[in-house]
Amino acid sequence: MMVRSWRLFKELSRSLSTAEGLAIDDTLPQSVAHHQSPPILHLYTFVPSVIVGKYQDIEAALKLDRCRARGVEYNRRSTGGGTVIMGPRILALGLGIDVDYPGLKKGVGGVFESLSRVLANAVGSFDVPAYFKPKNDLEVGGRKVAGLSAAADAGKSLLFHTSLLVDFDVELMTDIMNTPLIKLQDKGYNCFSQRMTTLARESGSDLSMAEVMRAVEKAFEDEFGITFRQDEPDDWEKETIDRFIRERYTRDDWIFSHKHPRVRMGVGQTKTPGGLLEVYLSLSGAAIEQVLITGDFFSTSADIKQLEDALKWTSARPEAIEEKLAGVWRDDMIHGIDLPTLTAAILKAKDHQVRL
Repeated sequence: MMVRSWRLFKELSRSLSTAEGLAIDDTLPQSVAHHQSPPILHLYTFVPSVIVGKYQDIEAALKLDRCRARGVEYNRRSTGGGTVIMGPRILALGLGIDVDYPGLKKGVGGVFESLSRVLANAVGSFDVPAYFKPKNDLEVGGRKVAGLSAAADAGKSLLFHTSLLVDFDVELMTDIMNTPLIKLQDKGYNCFSQRMTTLARESGSDLSMAEVMRAVEKAFEDEFGITFRQDEPDDWEKETIDRFIRERYTRDDWIFSHKHPRVRMGVGQTKTPGGLLEVYLSLSGAAIEQVLITGDFFSTSADIKQLEDALKWTSARPEAIEEKLAGVWRDDMIHGIDLPTLTAAILKAKDHQVRL
């Protein structure tokens, strides 16, 4: 049987800016979907930086003045999930792959389950037992060692993201991040940093990034029965990368999108199995005038827009809201969040608006 070959983009000689790294990653599923590329794995590191999830408000998530003072880059990725601190000792992984690729389970949850197994095997090669903890963490002994993220906005191809903590600057994280209290209430920890660990700490070894990258490569090879071909972006891919840099990752209207409203709007904030869900809502008479769905969940821009559009100018009566949502809702529209939970958050935001 012929062994399938995947492409490997690997950068060991330098750390990438947030704009370059994220633009390359966004190109991976585009190349698989539209450029006849086999799956592409991108292994690299970032310069000291902090990156928020697609649906987060960056100004609420970060202390931007502290980022600037410390020379820490900040940006927004195209995949969902929460805030991640990146740097030369944190492995960044991007994977572009067809959603129907053999061995890859369906849906966001299935993708996390399939690919977290690969990462657990890579970590396990250093005698560190790791396991998947829904919704999107790889843990060792109850502490997070990697965060997982994914998006499927490129037709039949998806982008999978990972940040694997080989080593980590806890002081930097606590200095530049704003962590909502509601995110901590179900953790049982006074400090969010107590939930983190590193591969270096757990293995008791000062591992090189080259060692860790090779372990990840081998884990993918073993899991999918493939070999890697070291490669670099071709001309089509370079043009796509440059376009993403120009039109997305260096533009304020991308970096500062998904802002929490600065006007008086009701807010419904709920911690769910799928992440932190925040709904902002304003009324005009008895109708919903504006609605914004944000948080650190996993979904697609098209699905969130469909939900928001369905609610706009709908009667604010609970039964009308439920009927409108039921008309567009489908399973896993927002990963880990069901229709009753979303409805409850919207009604909570409406009630808060009425009280303002």
